[in-house]
Amino acid sequence: MDINLSRVDYLQVGATAPRTMKLLPPTGVNSVQKVIIGDEDGILQCFHLKDGELNVLFKTLPMGAIKCVELGGALGTPQDKIFIARSNTVYGYTKKGKDFLGFDTNLTEPITSMHISGSDLFTCGDFVYNRYEDCQDRNYFLSGDKINDIICLPIEKTTITTPILACQDRILRVLKDSDLLYKVEVPGPATTLQMFNNDGGDNGEDVLYGTSDGKIGCVTLTRIMPTHILEMKNPKGKGGVVCIDNFDMTGDGVKEMLVGRDDGLIEMYELIEGEDPKLIYSHTCAESVTSVQGGIVGSDDYLEIAAMTYSGWFVGFTTESADRNLSLDLEVNPMQIESFEKILILRSELEDLQQQVVQEREKYQSLLQSKEGTVSVTPTFNVNEKFTLNRDDASYNLSLEVQTPIDSVLLQSDVPIDLLDVEKNSAVVSFSTNDHENGNYMLATYRCQANTTRLDLKVRTIEGQSGALQAYIIPRMQPKCCQVRQYQIKPLSLHQRTHNFDENRLRFGVTILQCTYQHGEAILKSDNISTISILKDVLTKEATKKKIRLDISCDVNDESIPHTLHLIHPKLEYQLNLAKKVRLIDALKDLQVHEGDVSFLSPEYREILDNAENLQEEFKKQPCHVDRLYGMITDMFIDKFKFKGTNVKSKIPALLRILENYNLIDLIDFFMK
Repeated sequence: MDINLSRVDYLQVGATAPRTMKLLPPTGVNSVQKVIIGDEDGILQCFHLKDGELNVLFKTLPMGAIKCVELGGALGTPQDKIFIARSNTVYGYTKKGKDFLGFDTNLTEPITSMHISGSDLFTCGDFVYNRYEDCQDRNYFLSGDKINDIICLPIEKTTITTPILACQDRILRVLKDSDLLYKVEVPGPATTLQMFNNDGGDNGEDVLYGTSDGKIGCVTLTRIMPTHILEMKNPKGKGGVVCIDNFDMTGDGVKEMLVGRDDGLIEMYELIEGEDPKLIYSHTCAESVTSVQGGIVGSDDYLEIAAMTYSGWFVGFTTESADRNLSLDLEVNPMQIESFEKILILRSELEDLQQQVVQEREKYQSLLQSKEGTVSVTPTFNVNEKFTLNRDDASYNLSLEVQTPIDSVLLQSDVPIDLLDVEKNSAVVSFSTNDHENGNYMLATYRCQANTTRLDLKVRTIEGQSGALQAYIIPRMQPKCCQVRQYQIKPLSLHQRTHNFDENRLRFGVTILQCTYQHGEAILKSDNISTISILKDVLTKEATKKKIRLDISCDVNDESIPHTLHLIHPKLEYQLNLAKKVRLIDALKDLQVHEGDVSFLSPEYREILDNAENLQEEFKKQPCHVDRLYGMITDMFIDKFKFKGTNVKSKIPALLRILENYNLIDLIDFFMK
């Protein structure tokens, strides 16, 4: 069942952090709800719409940036008390704007996520969780990795306070008081949590999560062990999940799942028991979505998806038809006359504002040219950034977003990396000559089109090559300014932490690295000899730099070589076959043009013709993939004999000849000789 919604842009505030927009509970049946927004300028405001007019109920003075907005109240009553977090202080307001709480938590970390349950306040910094009851410290927990969000199972159903932490290491940590009850591994770094159906389901134990790599799932968190009941993969490479809500938009009595993503995608899924969620509505904004919630905002009786974007736009997607009040006869429809008059007033105000901007700009330029010693102040701007590993194609997604349009972005790297094509990236890229002697392996400039506030890039690193990638972001503002962002490229940059066997294990594509630590000793095991070689080189370098004595002993099992080659074989064979098929496409198309009927071709060739477009698209998305696999095999050959004290670089041409005429048995024989 598809649904049609009309977009309405209501207003713009300052830049917003994730989940800082809330709708207060409705005061009547199908009546317009009040909207709460906290922004990075430190302003909290409450407003509602009446007869198409926006009415501000209260608005605070700008203070520190607001990172959290939550609703609370006594258990069993409407949750209409407003709580916000600035730095390490929590403030409380009534729905009329009266402040009733100013609680300094005395935490060393600023509060990044928060949850309210009755008189209990749950706060999280990057690594520290605290629980307060009536502003008295009750529990404390130090997480092993960064905390992205927190939620608590509804105590009305579970009767026991059970906080859940969504952490960067792909773990949901379920707590009991100050102790870790158990861990739940999820398919990606969880960035947001939401109770299923907004109440946790029948038993209050079902929790929805969204990950930074775009996956969505649901897990039942019992007191003993968890059960995964839903996992939605992300084969199309959609953006990371920032926010989730549940609301009955179709009026069938069953709540749909609303999802906001950091690539600007807003989605609505129909949840059918026993089936995968079905996408019934989607809309792409020009910037990342920070909050999404279902309710009634613009007009009584009309359901709506309310959303907040990073730059501060509050927009709605309403079931109300955009042209329901329009009529060709102005005398019959006075509302159209009123709307027309409002448009004329807005146009007049816009022209006045444009003139004021021109005047102030001229005044500013004249002051700069005067001899009064006027100093130009560099403007400041926020950057919303993300640098995450995409395990599906072994690449990194780099997203840069600014409140104002971006003029250009310069990328510089001191290690070899590849820039991959991104379909939604319309910027023009140019490359400069590399200066390898001075550690400059890549220098590229992206020139953005007008009104571009977000730039998505994709880079691929090389295992063993560690360094830094720097992005110089230049917005379209005067005076010209720039911000620099740096992203570390680790020696094992294509590894991802996993918990399938042990919480200290890492997985790369097809191979595994196991790390066991204790005081004064670390044991590292891998089925890929190149991984151990990279670690040995890095540890030796760091120990030498810090003047630390380090004893390293290595035990190489020759059987690991055929094992790893067998693991690489399916990937290499697939890529070689893909390249072969792509090379045949042009010839087969020429044959089709000249002959017309190609039924005489073998089924294999006819299949290549039928899927030509898909094959070329897949090949385009994975440039140099075969060369990457060749590089892995070559490094493994060198590393195997390096541990035996033998230099075999002279044998590389012979290895490459075998790879060009690839056969797994011949390759294994070459390695084992």
